Amino acid sequence: MIDWDDLRFFLAIARNGNLSAAAKDLHVAQSTVGRRLASLEASLGVRLLNRTPDGYVPTLAGDGVRGHAERLEAEALAMQRAVGGRDVRMAGLVRVTCAETVATHILAPALAGLHREHPDIMIELTPNTRALSLSMREADIAVRLSRPDQHDLVIRRIGTMAFGLYAAADYLACHVGMDLADGCPGHHVITQSEDIEDGTQTGWLSGVTHRARVSVQTTSHEAAVTATVRGGGLACLARFRADREGGLVRLEIPPPVPRADIWLVIHKDNRHVPRIRAAITQITAYVGSMAPQLVPPDVSAVLAPPDTSANDAADQA
Repeated sequence: MIDWDDLRFFLAIARNGNLSAAAKDLHVAQSTVGRRLASLEASLGVRLLNRTPDGYVPTLAGDGVRGHAERLEAEALAMQRAVGGRDVRMAGLVRVTCAETVATHILAPALAGLHREHPDIMIELTPNTRALSLSMREADIAVRLSRPDQHDLVIRRIGTMAFGLYAAADYLACHVGMDLADGCPGHHVITQSEDIEDGTQTGWLSGVTHRARVSVQTTSHEAAVTATVRGGGLACLARFRADREGGLVRLEIPPPVPRADIWLVIHKDNRHVPRIRAAITQITAYVGSMAPQLVPPDVSAVLAPPDTSANDAADQA
């Protein structure tokens, strides 16, 4: 009889390509991962993964086993979600994932208040540049700045975040003259990916500064803010974050103003779990209270308001 746990370890290695990353995902020692793989291969009497310079690669037999294992995994997770959906307690763990800046400046303060009202709910807040899978139960709630398209998710837009073009005052003093119409020749820019999730801002910045030189490229919005404050160049930053920095100057930019919608996402099987609904309500209310900071009154472009077609986020989700 094949041990299901051995299959979990095999899948983790096949997905990550190496033992250390698989061990991190499974919260075990690397030696344990290797031992469980060896146990599975011994029980089946066939090699499932070949070790190459680029990592572990499935053999022909490994490809077949992976397909079966992923179907078993999907069924096990579906059963777990179905049973979990009947949990009526206002207690337990709620795992929330989002981008770093959203975690630090929106969700951390939002969810801190949840414990006062529901002390038996524990929040695990995971900033991650990789979109954790709700279907695979890597997280219960995701707050994203790009709209997912998976069919098994419940998705609601709960707000909008405006962006602007910023530079440090010291940088502008040393780089006199800026021609946005001509692509900002002679200037430096700080570009981002991953953390923002939505490529609209990156594309906009590339368009208006196409003659500038990239000085810093980062996957972290927080790192981009710091690099801009320190005089690294021009950057497209979230208004609610950059407007707090006294050393930054927001520059006049041609409309439309770059923006990103804020999407709250859960798996459809979790929409009636009380502790998850409580977290959804808390997040939605806090994002709503931040609306004047997320989209300041001076934003010239007209942005679509959040979707309020349902009663509230918890009821719709």
